Amino acid sequence: MKKLLLATALLVPAPAFAAGDVFFSLRNTDFVVLIAFLVFVGILIFAGVPKQLSGMLDKRADGIRKDLAEARALRDEAQALLASYEKKKGEVQAQADRIVANARDEAERSAEQAKADIATSVDRRMAAAEEQIANAEARAVREVRDRAITVAVAAAREVIAGRMSEDQANALIDRSIDTVGAKLH
Repeated sequence: MKKLLLATALLVPAPAFAAGDVFFSLRNTDFVVLIAFLVFVGILIFAGVPKQLSGMLDKRADGIRKDLAEARALRDEAQALLASYEKKKGEVQAQADRIVANARDEAERSAEQAKADIATSVDRRMAAAEEQIANAEARAVREVRDRAITVAVAAAREVIAGRMSEDQANALIDRSIDTVGAKLH
């Protein structure tokens, strides 16, 4: 700082020397301004303004360093948080993919099971329908047979009644009773 003041003091009076006037006179305004400037700078130095300015600048630099360190820490924390969220996002996406795949597989299994159930149901209904048809045929055959027996019995009764005498009928009844008795015992 002192070197700067000395250089300033040596360079400022150069125009006055070039003019040829006496520089070290109180009538020379350049000299008076130089003296006032030097006194002002001396007062500033004596009052410790340069130390205060450098102290303020150092405090400001320390504050900026602290702010930068805090900003770096916040950035690192944000990057770690972002990485954590991206990892969780990947895990959630993988889990969602697994859920969708499981749901798709379950839907396919359910569709196959439904097809099998429908086929089984159709087979059961077909079997029931065939059984009903068989029962209806058997019932129809029985009815026809019963009807044929009834008609044959009625026809035989008429034929027998017309050709048989009362003594022959009684003998036939007695033989029938003996046959039934032998078969029951």
